[in-house]
Amino acid sequence: MHVLVATDAQWVVDEIVAALSGPETSFTVCRNGRDVTDVVMARTPDIAILDLQSGSMGGMAVAMNLRHDESSGAMPRVPILMVLDRQADVFLARRSGADSWIVKPLDALSIKRGVACALTPALDDTADETDDAPAETVEEEQVTAG
Repeated sequence: MHVLVATDAQWVVDEIVAALSGPETSFTVCRNGRDVTDVVMARTPDIAILDLQSGSMGGMAVAMNLRHDESSGAMPRVPILMVLDRQADVFLARRSGADSWIVKPLDALSIKRGVACALTPALDDTADETDDAPAETVEEEQVTAG
């Protein structure tokens, strides 16, 4: 597995490498979010781990940039795990198109779970619905005034 890590914090890189290292895993580290697109074009990673707060172009902007390039056909889809500073930032991860997210402080278990979640395709919410199920409608009920 090839992992792209975009952060300007060495301790974040250290935690991610320690959690995911193995004989089949390689890493590319981008210290500047502006370099991520070029790095992805040169060698598409299996996952991009983006730190929300990172230099002049943080994880949200990088994720949105990757999703924009993906939607235009300029780049393949790259699963994104976003590293957040606080739980309140989850809406930023959702808004940017991240596949999963974890909140600092980091630990090996949360990193591995976040990666597994990002690499697992989302289930279709409508998979359990059948064609013969009745459609839900809003009906008005007439009420007699007093």
